Amino acid sequence: MPTLSAFADEISPELKEQLRELKKNGIRHFDIRGVWNTNVMDLTQAQLKEVKRSIDGEGVRVAAIGSPIGKSPIDKPASFELDRIAKACDIAKLLGSGFIRVFSFYPAQGGRIADHRDEVLSRMAGWVEYVEKNRPGIVLTHENEAAIYGELPPACVEIMEKLYGPQFIACYDPANFTNGGVTDPFETAWKPLKKYVGFFHLKDMKADKGMVPCGEGVGEVGRILKDARDSGYKGFMTIEPHLGKAGQFAGFSGPELFAKAVQAVKALCAANGIPID
Repeated sequence: MPTLSAFADEISPELKEQLRELKKNGIRHFDIRGVWNTNVMDLTQAQLKEVKRSIDGEGVRVAAIGSPIGKSPIDKPASFELDRIAKACDIAKLLGSGFIRVFSFYPAQGGRIADHRDEVLSRMAGWVEYVEKNRPGIVLTHENEAAIYGELPPACVEIMEKLYGPQFIACYDPANFTNGGVTDPFETAWKPLKKYVGFFHLKDMKADKGMVPCGEGVGEVGRILKDARDSGYKGFMTIEPHLGKAGQFAGFSGPELFAKAVQAVKALCAANGIPID
């Protein structure tokens, strides 16, 4: 059955509060993106070891490293992100995670990322090659996201056709597609991508209200999750509410809105007959 996770930095910057609220809401996994107002990629070794001690003590596990890899301009040297891939693999090993979230590049200032198709795919292929050779237990999960190459379904499919495999899968974010102008997402986004999807980031959106709890927007989240269940999906479903604030590199909800988001996902799963761990 699918397993619930969450971006715990949506609760609080403090690790103790993150873990407390996760457990209060019945969630035993989290995608680590930020702790102590610091991105996971910028935590010191001492801080990472403190995270490890704390999660082990609370019986909480890390589902994925919520890295910003690929949220960088394509005109940066290729080594910039390849070095971050290696670092993220080290962090994943220390924290006991098998997944690292990645993106597919912003354009250079004043340019169009669509004009850099070959370079985008070549660089991302280099990430996959690194993981295959050096960290075969790691899986990179590509998330659809605003203004990157893989913002809309056709480009996401193109990336998957080139790179999909044991070390590279799709992470499906309903609200990000809605934000990009995708309509009828079940047909136009989910169906062409579902055979590649091994991870979900769950948030929903209405054009007139912004981010809303899952099931209240136009992302067809319930219908998509039900179809995923019918197709045998057993991966993580990570709650990323953005109900208080949505930003380029992180969002925030606070404990009360976070709890509301969790209950919405659980209710949506119950209504559609989706068992969750």
